[in-house]
Amino acid sequence: MKPSLTAGLEATRRVTVDRERTIDFMGEAARVYATPMLVRDIEMACRELLLAHLDSGEDSVGTRVEIDHLAPTLLGMAVELRVRVAGVDGRAVSFEVEGRDPVETICRAKHARFVVDVAKTAQRLAAKAQKAAA
Repeated sequence: MKPSLTAGLEATRRVTVDRERTIDFMGEAARVYATPMLVRDIEMACRELLLAHLDSGEDSVGTRVEIDHLAPTLLGMAVELRVRVAGVDGRAVSFEVEGRDPVETICRAKHARFVVDVAKTAQRLAAKAQKAAA
């Protein structure tokens, strides 16, 4: 990790709620931003912020998500996710997130990520796959 990774860093990610990001179980008129897709977009926004402050060979994995999905966002609407590094404790990084569409705040969330060495993680996963196959 680079020394530039500090609490207070902020970034904004913009997404458009496309069909893939919506629920489908309440009919076409109720196609709104699905919570699991919102969580995915939050994770990606936080990861993107981190990448600029990580060394070569490092990445991050999500370890916790706490979300209040406060309001629906319609298919086709734009969303801004503002992510802020709330704290850095070794390789553990915590974030605070607020999401807005053009009308209102749609979510508030906390997210935690852990910085990993990509090569070491691949080794651990391969070892687990071997154990699972046995």
